[in-house]
Amino acid sequence: MKFLSEYRDQKAAEQLAGAIRKKVTRPWTIMEICGGQTHTIVKSGLEDLLPREITLVHGPGCPVCVTPIELIDKAVAIAQRPEVIFCSFGDMLRVPGSSKSLFDVKAEGGDVRIVYSPLDALKLAKANPARQVVFFAVGFETTAPANAMSVWQADHDGVENFSILVSHVLVPPAMDALLSSDSCVVQGFLAAGHVCTVMGFEEYVPIAAKYEVPIVVTGFEPLDILEGILMTVSQLEEGRHEVENQYARAVRREGNRPAQKTIAEVFEIAPRQWRGLGEIPASGFQLRGRFQKYDASRRFPFSGKPTQESPECIAGLILQGLKKPHECPAFAVKCTPENPLGAPMVSSEGACAAYYHYGRRQNHLVQPELSSPAGR
Repeated sequence: MKFLSEYRDQKAAEQLAGAIRKKVTRPWTIMEICGGQTHTIVKSGLEDLLPREITLVHGPGCPVCVTPIELIDKAVAIAQRPEVIFCSFGDMLRVPGSSKSLFDVKAEGGDVRIVYSPLDALKLAKANPARQVVFFAVGFETTAPANAMSVWQADHDGVENFSILVSHVLVPPAMDALLSSDSCVVQGFLAAGHVCTVMGFEEYVPIAAKYEVPIVVTGFEPLDILEGILMTVSQLEEGRHEVENQYARAVRREGNRPAQKTIAEVFEIAPRQWRGLGEIPASGFQLRGRFQKYDASRRFPFSGKPTQESPECIAGLILQGLKKPHECPAFAVKCTPENPLGAPMVSSEGACAAYYHYGRRQNHLVQPELSSPAGR
């Protein structure tokens, strides 16, 4: 626990917050991209420590949250097939589609299983040759290497009853889309450290230059985030717009080359629909070449009706950083983790779930928990 607690030290946090207060001279709006960072900010009460000039807004860095409702409907349709064992990480099960969720399918008798790795799903396929095993491959670049490896291994071993339903999205194109919007309020970014562990941060350099915004690769503990904010504020106050790496203990500029090679062998870049953001060009992965036979969308064609979000859910505005969860009229009233109207209330990285679980249901702030040994 030593190596966790040292990044949650109350005194060190107050020192960093003091350095931010000394540096800031005017209002700035900073977006943390990753939902894991959002949960740390809300759970630890970091906004309590910041000067009022700093506004933190929450970005679209929750892969469960940005999975479009059309793809949830497709997953539900596949999972309802009697020959299918449908595998997923647990937080996808309650995400609402247009009429039901994967949890509903499971309750109705569908063979929907929670797994902890795509290789668990591949193992199920090998053990059940008479069934079709489908894994819901959701995530940013972080989970892409493992998902790519499961497909590569299935191809290598000749496993024909395994496929993945791909919902991979990429961070840099989303940042570009946000910054190009007329309604954008973001002046600096805390980039997701785990994504950069895989991909590095060279892709962010042209974005920082094009839009003249600082981008700081940041970790997930309270001190990581406060230091990332200090680095971002320093750039903003000094008129700089560079890519800096706060998370140097885990991230290298070039990233993980072997992981990138595996991704490139199995996946290719394609347009992708984002919940609340619409289609973003070149913002996702799809299976390439000989691996397309493992694409569940091809194996199980789906022709569902056009769908739309609940009119009471403002997930799109929250994912763009234009609204906070407590500004939604349905928040904690009609929309709860047990009965969610939108994905941000379901996911362990969703902003609405963070506000719900950690008490930020109005504009008041919670007490910091920086010394807590509990994990993220």
